[in-house]
Amino acid sequence: MKIPKRLQPLVDDGMIDEVLVQLMSGKEAQVYVVRCGDDVRCAKVFKEAKQRSFKQAVQYQEGRKERNSRRSRAMAKKTRYGQKEQEQAWLNAEVDALYRLASAGVRVPEPHGFVDGVLLMEMISDADGNVAPRLDEVTLTPEQAETYYAKVIQDVVRMLCAGLIHGDLSEFNVLVDATGPVIIDLPQAVDAASNNSAAAMLYRDVDNMRNYFGQYAPALLNTHYGKEMWALYESGELHPDSKLTGHFDFDNHIANVDELMEVIDDAKEEEAERQERMRDDDDDEY
Repeated sequence: MKIPKRLQPLVDDGMIDEVLVQLMSGKEAQVYVVRCGDDVRCAKVFKEAKQRSFKQAVQYQEGRKERNSRRSRAMAKKTRYGQKEQEQAWLNAEVDALYRLASAGVRVPEPHGFVDGVLLMEMISDADGNVAPRLDEVTLTPEQAETYYAKVIQDVVRMLCAGLIHGDLSEFNVLVDATGPVIIDLPQAVDAASNNSAAAMLYRDVDNMRNYFGQYAPALLNTHYGKEMWALYESGELHPDSKLTGHFDFDNHIANVDELMEVIDDAKEEEAERQERMRDDDDDEY
């Protein structure tokens, strides 16, 4: 096929020997199957910011640490240089996440380099050696659904222990290879410790997976792994191999409004008395 313009520099540099076929085109990027020597890999070509349709980048980037102070100030002020650097930081996030998660034991595509907005990575294959399907393209038995769900939950735990939350996890961002689920698409990965929306995004990721697998194994719909793992994470008790139960005791305590109003009234009264004492002290000085 004709070599896409964004891939031509990698062909010229010998990183890619042949572009075989376009695999997909999404809101963030276009993905091509390429040959690199004897290996068949994927080349993910990120779209420029003005062409992307992902609208909540700021929310996802909250809490990401920028070591270069000049770059950080420029990004905060949204200067032309700052916008360019913020765009680069957004693109680098997936590469950083892939290396970080692979070392944490999460099943993600192995990265093989990132050049000029193009990410070279492992091509995920099915049992027959073909391009692996997305999870939403696979029909599961109840047993498979339970097994795959358990694998995804374990990977989400390992991600959280590594300090990251996917932030956009669904059946469209999971491939199924010969051994099971493989999590993909991580440019929006959230910093678990520094992002104010981290817990909500974790709950949404886990709920998306629960609702999908629950179509095949309805008993899964009664699980609450997201709440359970976040509670353990906050208390410092979550570990990569933590055995979760899927159960969570929700706080069903109903607030006593009268009691709460009494506390507020007491606080107001104490503040009024304090202000009165301050005025008396001022009068005594004159």
